[in-house]
Amino acid sequence: MPDAQPAHGTRQLRRVALSGLLGTAVEFYDFLVYGTVAALVFGDLFFPEADASVGTIAAFGTFAAGYVARPLGGIVFGHFGDRLGRKSMMLLTMVLMGAGSFLIGCLPTYDTIGVWAPVLLVLLRVVQGIAIGGEWGGATLMVAEHAGERPRGLWTSFTQLGAPLGTVLSTVVVTLVSTLPEDQFRAWGWRVPFLLSLVLLAAGLYIRLRVEESPLFTAARREKTTARTPLLDVLRKPRSVLLAACVGIGPFAAQSLMTSFMISYAVDSGYARSQVLTGVTVASCTALLVMPAASILSDRVGRRPVVLTGALLSAATAFPVFALADSGRPGLLILACVIGHGIAQSTMYGPLGALLTEMFGTRVRYTGASLGYQTATLLGAGFSPLVASSLLASYDTSAPVALLLTAGAAVTALTVWRMRETSGTTLAAEPAQVRATEGVPS
Repeated sequence: MPDAQPAHGTRQLRRVALSGLLGTAVEFYDFLVYGTVAALVFGDLFFPEADASVGTIAAFGTFAAGYVARPLGGIVFGHFGDRLGRKSMMLLTMVLMGAGSFLIGCLPTYDTIGVWAPVLLVLLRVVQGIAIGGEWGGATLMVAEHAGERPRGLWTSFTQLGAPLGTVLSTVVVTLVSTLPEDQFRAWGWRVPFLLSLVLLAAGLYIRLRVEESPLFTAARREKTTARTPLLDVLRKPRSVLLAACVGIGPFAAQSLMTSFMISYAVDSGYARSQVLTGVTVASCTALLVMPAASILSDRVGRRPVVLTGALLSAATAFPVFALADSGRPGLLILACVIGHGIAQSTMYGPLGALLTEMFGTRVRYTGASLGYQTATLLGAGFSPLVASSLLASYDTSAPVALLLTAGAAVTALTVWRMRETSGTTLAAEPAQVRATEGVPS
């Protein structure tokens, strides 16, 4: 039976890729449902004593609280993932994510329990953030380590596709419930998307329970080469984590500004809620095509050229994108979302899973990739809607927000420009320290 083992390996890789897709979909569904609902009603429901702009800023501040907790989750789950195994951490993070979202849907509002409503909201956001901090790293490196020397850009793109898939699911569900009369939406309709997260949770757990442990981690444990203190090992040579964090700032700033913030901004600018959500949905469907294409291309030409192209495109289109959004025409708003999110952001984000995985050795891969990725989400996405809302309130124009988007893309472009290529890395080996080149890379 010479083909039995390869067939089993391919079957298991497909299962792992599906589990990564569902896990990341739950992650983005939960976070984007919050971001969307926060933009629409949370300012009034949980911060009713503030005026409209302050209420929106407070709601996005709670949004940021979940991101602040993500690096902590990356450290905690990364440590145990590198010490005890990837699979158990993947199961735990998914349960915490889904449960946190479900409980947000059950929360009483400020009118019912007063100040405890925003306090509990922040607490659940922190729990979600900690769980999500460990989710991406475990899911992505499981796919990469099962793939071995097969095209990692292609296979890790399934995990990356969870982002647009979660966005599509969240916007479709919110769009459906937002067709309710305003009083019903505010009374109970906003809870439905959070409660439905249990469906994704059940599907994800069913798949993950059937996934086998990473073969590279299994070999490391058998040979007793696992790290005793993965975080300390990573921080002794921090350049890889710093580079990983800087690479991710651009795609996460674009993702946050073109989804959560854009929804709030466009609705406040006079667009109908359904028009805005349609724009985000069309952009996410575009991303479902662009992201795997960019990832597959990165297997052929390298991670750096593809991510760099996306970053330059994001910077070049930032001001035109917001000019289109300011036009007042729904068709141009949809075009803005497609360019900024569906094309530019997706080109940067698609190869990111393979890129960050290849920057670390097996002993510290969960900790290193998670910490770099989640630091990027904090710096790029966590504070972007909050900063953008504050800039908008101060200057009453979208120009500073476009400049913020440009700055995030510029950080990614400069970092990738200075990095060495990682696509030829053999994951079974301990890679040399990823470092910046001395000059312009060849």
